[in-house]
Amino acid sequence: MFDLEEYLSTSVGHIVRDMVKTSKFNINQNLFITKFAVSSRNATNIRLAHAKEGNHIPAFLISSITSTCNLHCAGCYSRSNGACHDGAAHDQLSDLEWHRIFKEARSLGINFIFLAGGEPLIRRDVINKAAKSKDIIFPIFTNGTMIDDEYIQLFDKNRNLIPVLSIEGEQETTDNRRGAGVYSKLINVMDRMKENQIMYGASITLNHENIDEVTSDSFVKKLNERGCKAVFYVEYVNADNAEEDIAPNDDDREYLNDRLTALRQEYDNMMFITFPGDEIKSGGCLAAGRGFFHINSTGGAEPCPFSPYSDMNVRDASLLDVINSKLFTELRSSDILTSQHDGACVLFTNRKKVEEIVNSK
Repeated sequence: MFDLEEYLSTSVGHIVRDMVKTSKFNINQNLFITKFAVSSRNATNIRLAHAKEGNHIPAFLISSITSTCNLHCAGCYSRSNGACHDGAAHDQLSDLEWHRIFKEARSLGINFIFLAGGEPLIRRDVINKAAKSKDIIFPIFTNGTMIDDEYIQLFDKNRNLIPVLSIEGEQETTDNRRGAGVYSKLINVMDRMKENQIMYGASITLNHENIDEVTSDSFVKKLNERGCKAVFYVEYVNADNAEEDIAPNDDDREYLNDRLTALRQEYDNMMFITFPGDEIKSGGCLAAGRGFFHINSTGGAEPCPFSPYSDMNVRDASLLDVINSKLFTELRSSDILTSQHDGACVLFTNRKKVEEIVNSK
């Protein structure tokens, strides 16, 4: 069985080793690397202490800090389920509320918080609060179009903020999905990241049409040469029931497994993660607190972004209460998260069962 946790740990070690080699004169980077090693060990010890008390604390949290986005990407699951929209957002958690959540997460031993949206860089106030939480790594899943001089300076100064840029392949593929001109903006941002020795990653929505392109030697080589350190392949979910379903099929997933094996061997200075593929090989879906959970922009605690159901809000409950909530506990104790299923997301496939748990007394 593929050990996702071991792979993550080994890959992070390789990335840090490479960062040391390439940035020995970058004071901010070197300070971050030293502090990260210490804080990571401390976080692990905190989670182990909680485990002895019967509380399983995941190392990861996904926080959607806004429901607003400046793009209209084809097939966006957030827009299809109403979690993302244009214009001013209402009832969003404030920057102070998010700062409290970040501090509480750290006290539990959660040391990786993925910032998502909408477009998270719209919430510059929250990003500034995240920068102050030095013991937490914040991968920021962004479309990259809002990264300006001020953000470059913020990322340079605060190495715990790690941009993860959404890209769909080469120029034609990316612009077709995300809008004309987006690809050139991303390439410009990547070049600036490399110039300033800022660690960053790439997030790719994997589908039946782009799988060959985004796993090709030429595409990955370009990312590597531009300084990209992590690639997240996220399987497309047909959340809006569109007529044309381009979700990966079984043949695509088998091909992806072969390509990942080859890429991980060739590029040991990069990390390659696929969702939910690596979860399946590691024993099932990691949602609902098995490996992570999700907080939406209004504070609702959800199993994951693809499963927008909640029975608790962090405005009224602690993170520990959320982890031990009725919804999360029943999902973890059932066979839903480890069951065989068709499609990319087991919770999306079994959404009726999730609804039954939420609605049950």
